[in-house]
Amino acid sequence: MLDPLSDLIVLLRPTTVFAKAISGSGGWAVRYSSFGNPSFCTLLEGSCRLAIDGQAPVTLQAGDFVLLPATPAFTMSGADAAERVEPVPIDPHATAGFSGEMRHGPQDGAPDVRMLGGYFSFASPDAALLVSQLPSLIHLRGVERLTTLVEMVRQESGEERPGRDLVLARLVEVLLVEALRAVSGNEAPPGLLRGLADPRIAVAIRRIHDEPARSWTVAALAQEAALSRSAFFDRFAHIVGMPPMEYLQGWRMSIAKDLLRRRAGRLDEIAERVGYGSASAFSTAFARHVGLPPKRYALAATAT
Repeated sequence: MLDPLSDLIVLLRPTTVFAKAISGSGGWAVRYSSFGNPSFCTLLEGSCRLAIDGQAPVTLQAGDFVLLPATPAFTMSGADAAERVEPVPIDPHATAGFSGEMRHGPQDGAPDVRMLGGYFSFASPDAALLVSQLPSLIHLRGVERLTTLVEMVRQESGEERPGRDLVLARLVEVLLVEALRAVSGNEAPPGLLRGLADPRIAVAIRRIHDEPARSWTVAALAQEAALSRSAFFDRFAHIVGMPPMEYLQGWRMSIAKDLLRRRAGRLDEIAERVGYGSASAFSTAFARHVGLPPKRYALAATAT
């Protein structure tokens, strides 16, 4: 495995990327229904207002980048139009795959705002569980590398060149890494990013990812973090959002599911790689955690 953040992105397996130019002028507002897939945009010129359901509205300015790991319903409007314009409803599933320029408001004349937007999907069937470790909204300002990456995604997605799908998958992986590493861990909700921002808890998380098969205990992880057992347990649960042994088991099962989907070894080999002394012990734990025995899970995963 790599480092914890890279591990997470590799297991999410981002793929199927689309990007398009978006512009708006005058009094405009659009209402997107819930999409579920991750989406992103970077503002090139002007400003606009983004109101995501359940969150305070934010004003986006030129140079801003937004990533929604599991895009909920939201409203976007011209900076001064939010209170006086009825939003035009848009079904994101109906416009998926559109790669031209999308214009909001009057179709003639120079736009007041220009942006690049797009979406992708996670090939992992466990994406919802893994995405729960990430912030629901990532809003960054002035990260030029992200603007460059989004432009590269737009150019690549608009052309049918050899190796296009591979290039797009790698670009989105880099986009995700750049966005997530730029998030302030203290501002993130409980989860992996916040855990990696805490020097003591980050040590324990890295050790889990370095050696998922090791017979870890709370006491052993606490020693790695240079904390007492009770202080480590409470701090880990508060920052990561779950107790350390639950995180360990969840990560082991994520690895196991990936190995089973790829048919990457016999059952006893997979069991050993995720810390179980026998195939039967692993099968019992897997079935309890996932709801299916490993062999049935592998058959179901490869049939889809």
